Amino acid sequence: MGMEKEENQNFHSEENNEIKENNDSDKTSENKDLKPEDKIKELEDKLARAYAEIENQRRRFEKEKDEAFDYGGFSLARETLNLIDNLERSKFALENDEKLKNSETLKKTVDHLNIIQKDMISILKKNNIEAIQSIDQKLDPNLHQAMMEVEDDNKESGTVVQEIQKGFMMKDRLLRPSLVAVSKKSNKKDENLKQNQKSEENQSKSNEN
Repeated sequence: MGMEKEENQNFHSEENNEIKENNDSDKTSENKDLKPEDKIKELEDKLARAYAEIENQRRRFEKEKDEAFDYGGFSLARETLNLIDNLERSKFALENDEKLKNSETLKKTVDHLNIIQKDMISILKKNNIEAIQSIDQKLDPNLHQAMMEVEDDNKESGTVVQEIQKGFMMKDRLLRPSLVAVSKKSNKKDENLKQNQKSEENQSKSNEN
């Protein structure tokens, strides 16, 4: 049984080799039939395709190299932002501590934290990482993430009125979005608008009668 199986395998292998040899001989005969000018044109086409592929690979490599250089520290930069957040939280906790309020110790501590935070932001800026300007800006889904709405009749709806967490850009790439609160018109404003519209409609009907 084993010998029969081996013979079948050898038979198929010889058959495949024969088919391959026939194909190769066909190609060879076709090439022989080509005129010298056609052979040169065929070789030129092959060379052009090979050159184009090499050029594409070179461009891909250059692009990957540039991205690695420009954004290689992307993950590290994003993690570093947590330190700035922790400084903000520390300042907030200290400034709202009843035991420390208006004390000289609190003032000195907050001053030191501000210096550290300023230095960190300066280091980030030198590495093309800058904070997103959000306050009084129109909500941009590409830069901001709305966390809540705040009634404010003095602002256009959808305007950023509070920054919950500062967002940052690394060159032209979003490092993290700003977490913000946006304005909306108060219910009272809406009710007054509806009443005014209703009064105008009633007045218009009265004039028609």
